[in-house]
Amino acid sequence: MTELEELVLTPGERAQQVPVDSVTFTMDWTGEDEPGQLAAFVACRIRAFGAEPTDVDTDVVHRTADDDPTLRRGDAPVRQLDHLSDVVARLGYTMVVRDSGTDTYEVLVARTGGRELTGLAHEGVPVRAWGSEPEESLVSLNCPNCSEMLVWELPAGQTLADERCECGAALFDGAGRPLPGVSLHD
Repeated sequence: MTELEELVLTPGERAQQVPVDSVTFTMDWTGEDEPGQLAAFVACRIRAFGAEPTDVDTDVVHRTADDDPTLRRGDAPVRQLDHLSDVVARLGYTMVVRDSGTDTYEVLVARTGGRELTGLAHEGVPVRAWGSEPEESLVSLNCPNCSEMLVWELPAGQTLADERCECGAALFDGAGRPLPGVSLHD
């Protein structure tokens, strides 16, 4: 199995025992503090590996977002990550995120040469290529009958078919879809 450090740290950084957290960009779900921070971070990491990135910016995303009346709060960071993920893939890198269970994006740039990333973790936290499906999903809701908050951490592909609350209220149908009156938390 490939270690995350081998992918996101340069040989020199590994020799100096630079921690992975020092090459991580953390962005709130609502976006950057200042426009261009994410793109600058990505370009800096690619330069650290000795390549000169071109077109590593999010100006086009910002311009498009300004003219999009359907854009909701939190949509812009996803568009930026999608855009940069495509750009860095053409250069042989992969945008990766740590699934820490918070509402922030913890972004790293991995030197992959186009290889697919699977099964990575860092300090017990899953790490995956941006745009790939998480290996686990978190489902939470408040029971419509007793108001108890219920939370499940499900492996990929598992559903909550025919799940019930401890109070007896049916929550999901046989296919794992929420029943009428059951609202999942975002």
